Amino acid sequence: MGRLELGVSSRGGRSVASHQFHEGALRVLRPHYLDDSGQVCYVVVNPGGAYLGADLFLIDVEVGDSASLLLTTQSATKVYRTPGSFAEQRMAVRLGEGARLELMPDQLIAYREASYRQRTRVTLRPTSTLVMAEVVTPGWSPDGAAFRYEEVRLRNEVWVEDGESAAQLLALDNLLIRPPLGDVTGLGFMEGCSHVGSLMVVDARVDQALADELHHLTSGFDALAGISLTRNVRGTGGLVLRALSNNTGELNRLLTACANVLRDRWFGQGPLNLRKH
Repeated sequence: MGRLELGVSSRGGRSVASHQFHEGALRVLRPHYLDDSGQVCYVVVNPGGAYLGADLFLIDVEVGDSASLLLTTQSATKVYRTPGSFAEQRMAVRLGEGARLELMPDQLIAYREASYRQRTRVTLRPTSTLVMAEVVTPGWSPDGAAFRYEEVRLRNEVWVEDGESAAQLLALDNLLIRPPLGDVTGLGFMEGCSHVGSLMVVDARVDQALADELHHLTSGFDALAGISLTRNVRGTGGLVLRALSNNTGELNRLLTACANVLRDRWFGQGPLNLRKH
């Protein structure tokens, strides 16, 4: 079990923590800055090392007006056997005017007989920027056979508000992975692949040209990828990229390459280089 709250605000051209709270098996390491942009980077850690049956983890993140946060994890999120009940993570994110969040965690590894649910709700402004990545990979046994996890459910909701009227739903992205009892990588299930990666981008500058460019970029990786555009709400839009592969590293490199295009073009930052200590 664990609970984490993190608030970030902009002060003197730098993003700094305005609120921190942790309880149970979640906390963040000290903040650091990867470049001179003022963006702050926080690393989420789970001292318990894994998610188990009936575990519930609550994460609340708020990025204030004009602030920028890069949030990652210290290591992969591991979900072990969950007899009796699934493990669950619920995350609430709020982004202010001109706020930016890059959520780039390490992969989620689901082991044999694991059942995991993750729900993320993001509320942002039309001037906010969201880049959110996720890679799901199966755990493996000592003899090399794939563990058969039971189920992984990932649900992402993105709502847009303008401060004057009720928030409107921009995107609802549901991913349900339920391996068959037979061959986990057989054709007809994830196109014969064992790993799946997702990237969600929300920004007023998202358009078909960007989607086409990122899709072309994915062709240089050993993965099957597709991109869908969301509708436009209050002048902002989004895209969801989904990629299938048999290699965690390949998916991480693909998603990072796409994120780097946006970092350079929109914010003048160099490639993502997560130095985890």
